[in-house]
Amino acid sequence: MENLAIEQVAQAFCLATKVTLEKGTGREVTYVKTIQSVPRVTIRPDLGCFVQFFGDYSGLVALSFSAKAAVDLYRYYMLTMGLPAEELVDDATSAEVVDTIGEITNQIMGRAMRMVEAKYDLNAKFGQPKALALNNGIALVPEASSANTLSIEEGGAFDNRRIVFTFEESRFYMEIAMERVEFIRIE
Repeated sequence: MENLAIEQVAQAFCLATKVTLEKGTGREVTYVKTIQSVPRVTIRPDLGCFVQFFGDYSGLVALSFSAKAAVDLYRYYMLTMGLPAEELVDDATSAEVVDTIGEITNQIMGRAMRMVEAKYDLNAKFGQPKALALNNGIALVPEASSANTLSIEEGGAFDNRRIVFTFEESRFYMEIAMERVEFIRIE
């Protein structure tokens, strides 16, 4: 397949993540020039967040942060919103950090969905992002038979991609699983 939809959607997620985080934190965010094809989508320690999307195209997005990356994102995000530094936490497992990563993921999803809709005239909705502190990684894939459930198993009819981002001195990862479809333009 020459027009795999996941390639276009992954590019939209790269830009949506960069723009959302730069606006929300006032700091530079970059992504590597290579999107990786991976066998499965995994959320990794120390903090992960995942959300499923469904509609004209369907899939799953997972973000994985080291403790340092999660706390840095949280702190810069809150400082940009005007909170004083002395009121901010430094523990990646705290509810404040976990909730903020969930909210940031929600904003990234909204921007990415709007970008895909503007470019391809296709619509997808997404659920509430689930953010959690982790000691071990968890593999996730959307279940093909239902748009609202997840199963922990091998990929099957899904394509999976990993995108590496850099924020401050930390790297974090976005992984996308999407049903194997093509976007073919009708002129």
